Amino acid sequence: MAQAIQFLISSSPSPNRHFSKLSSSKPSFYTSHRRIPLTVIRKPISAVSSDLESQSSRVLISDNGKGGVFPGTSPVQTTATSDSSSIEVDAVSEAELKENGFRSTRRTKLVCTIGPATCGFEKLEALAVGGMNVARINMCHGTREWHRSVIEQVRRLNEEKGYAVAIMMDTEGSEIHMGDLGGAMSAKAEWYNYDKDAFRSFFRVMQLMLISNLFFLQDGEVWTFSVRAFDSPRPERTINVNYDGFAEDVKVGDELLVDGGMVRFEVIEKIGPDVKCRCTDPGLLLPRANLTFWRDGSLVRERNAMLPTISSKDWLDIDFGISEGVDFIAISFVKSAEVINHLKSYVAARCRDSDIAVIAKIESIDSLKNLEEIIRASDGAMVARGDLGAQIPLEQVPSAQQKIVQLCRQLNKPVIVASQLLESMIEYPTPTRAEVADVSEAVRQRADALMLSGESAMGQFPDKALAVLRSVSLRIERWWREEKRHEAMELSGIASSFSDSISEEICNSAAKMGKHLSTLETSAAELDNNSTSTLPFSYKCKQNLLCGLWGCDFAANNLEVDALFVYTKTGYMASLLSRCRPDCPIFAFTATTSVRRRLNLQWGLIPFRLGFSDDMESNLHRTFSLLKARGMIKSGDLVIAVSDMLQSIQVMNVP
Repeated sequence: MAQAIQFLISSSPSPNRHFSKLSSSKPSFYTSHRRIPLTVIRKPISAVSSDLESQSSRVLISDNGKGGVFPGTSPVQTTATSDSSSIEVDAVSEAELKENGFRSTRRTKLVCTIGPATCGFEKLEALAVGGMNVARINMCHGTREWHRSVIEQVRRLNEEKGYAVAIMMDTEGSEIHMGDLGGAMSAKAEWYNYDKDAFRSFFRVMQLMLISNLFFLQDGEVWTFSVRAFDSPRPERTINVNYDGFAEDVKVGDELLVDGGMVRFEVIEKIGPDVKCRCTDPGLLLPRANLTFWRDGSLVRERNAMLPTISSKDWLDIDFGISEGVDFIAISFVKSAEVINHLKSYVAARCRDSDIAVIAKIESIDSLKNLEEIIRASDGAMVARGDLGAQIPLEQVPSAQQKIVQLCRQLNKPVIVASQLLESMIEYPTPTRAEVADVSEAVRQRADALMLSGESAMGQFPDKALAVLRSVSLRIERWWREEKRHEAMELSGIASSFSDSISEEICNSAAKMGKHLSTLETSAAELDNNSTSTLPFSYKCKQNLLCGLWGCDFAANNLEVDALFVYTKTGYMASLLSRCRPDCPIFAFTATTSVRRRLNLQWGLIPFRLGFSDDMESNLHRTFSLLKARGMIKSGDLVIAVSDMLQSIQVMNVP
């Protein structure tokens, strides 16, 4: 059974009623109270299916080890049989669907930072099995050769095991950073003697010391922050700083925050290029951590505010990411939209055959001042709460996070909540209850993704930390559905009655299909001939599309629709559906591997790689056949299907 609602654009203005609330500078929208005429389709669904089975269809054969494509070669189009391997879906997503059913599948995506604790193939596979959707590599640490080996391991994992893990490269940024730690080997020995009870065993201490040069500072210790040349003589307990104006900007009495405030110092003396500081809040001191300094309770913004957002090292890292074919590039300490636009133009010029998404990291005062323009220019945003909390008062971080998440959803951009979600699990196998509450709040805010940093990069329990994120996300999402807390997106500039009329049409169709009534479909020819008198709406294409997808979301949340199917070449329509946050999963079908991986970052999307044509009817029935063969759907399931190639929405039961 199928019912289609065609979205058509009238060639001439409609004489119907005009919404006076709309500005005259915007396109005019019209509506009518007459309903779409529906005509019964005489051809039974079985006849359509048999017609399709008699034709050979062309689909993309798997390049993940299930088809005949060798690693490193491009996928090719091949005549497909009814074998279910002709459609690709992430192995974990498929398992979750079979285990939990449509409506209980996890919607929130999970990002894991890869470090010494998780860079091996077996460790990466364990993270993928645990639900990792995106692997993040942090260019602040490690060599490019090391990161290249991680990328190769992730690609191998996708090819051999059937995953679709995307890769995000995170740049260092040009804010003030510490260099490598040196000249203080005695402090490393003191660290274990002082803090041996803070860790579970001597072996854990040795593990942390091996994977990074880190020191545990005691209260009152004096360290020197210097801008001397790296190869010049330096006193013991000296930390190099990458910003030449550091010694000129700071003053005696300033408070110096390391790594977002994890360690704090007070400036006690300035001697030429050296700044002596006393530790006031002890903790672990990690190499290459970022530095901020406060004076009289306010962030100091001197000449360092003029530093470029993208440093010379960042440009080399970006070239590296482009050559390695990463899926996302995250830019640190973004100050304006101009930086994002410049980078996107650069990436487009350097890799014409691929499409790398640019993620803006919101972690500075400058980012917050220009928040909307930055998000509009970017392909997504990351709430980097650690560094952000070093530049604004701590009590403002929760409201800033909520504002960023809401704005990203409003502007249809994926958003990642990051930093210190489960910080205690670097050392312990169980999170604090406060951390669990923090994770649940991010899920309630409907963030697209949650990210682990040190927990997965250098923690002792990366698998358990990921399992906590996954279980908390599933539980909060289920609670959200049980409590009927769905919040529909507002469509700015469109009258509520206008979008409601479209939702009513889709809901009526879904209700009829749910009751297994006769198959109904709108005749496109009839609508073309009577566009001004029989259509309940006639308006510009973008608003047309938004209203239709809003109606799909409304129907999905009120009529127990099992799934939304979207056929998309670029991923745009799938992202619009994700923005609505429907109560059922969104099956996104695309013919491009890179688009499929990028969709893995967006809320509620289950991306498939499948070759398809402009014939919506053919696409649907072939998709049904392949998914039924894999046990992912069954006859009678109610689905709503949309396509970015044809302006249509179809409501149907799986035959």
